[in-house]
Amino acid sequence: MTERAGIDPTITPSGTGCVECDAAGGWWVHLRRCTQCGHVGCCDTSPAQHATAHWRATGHPIITSYEPGEDWFWDFTTESGFVGPTLPDPQCHPEDQPTPGPAGRVPTDWRDHIH
Repeated sequence: MTERAGIDPTITPSGTGCVECDAAGGWWVHLRRCTQCGHVGCCDTSPAQHATAHWRATGHPIITSYEPGEDWFWDFTTESGFVGPTLPDPQCHPEDQPTPGPAGRVPTDWRDHIH
C-alpha cells in the first residue's frame, strides 16, 4: 500500500462510538472511522449519518469500517472502496458492544428508523 492523501497512519480513533450520537444520546447501526483525524461517526444506514456529515463538514475524504472483522476503506471523492493500511488500535468498537448500538439506547422499532 502506497501513501494516500487523506490517511494519517498515526491517528487513533476518537472513541468507542459515534461522537455526535453519544453527545446527543442517540444510537447507530454501524460505525465508521475517519482515516485523517480519527473521528468515529455512524454509517449512512443510521438515522443521523454522522460519518458522511463529517466528510461534508471537514473535507476528510476517507473512512474505514469500525466494525469487528471488517477492514475495508471508502473514498467519498471517488465513491470507491480499496484496501488500506493498518491503522493504530483499536481497529473496531468493543466487540461486546451490540450492533446496532449502544446497548440501552436502540429503540425496539429501530428498523423503522434506518435508511
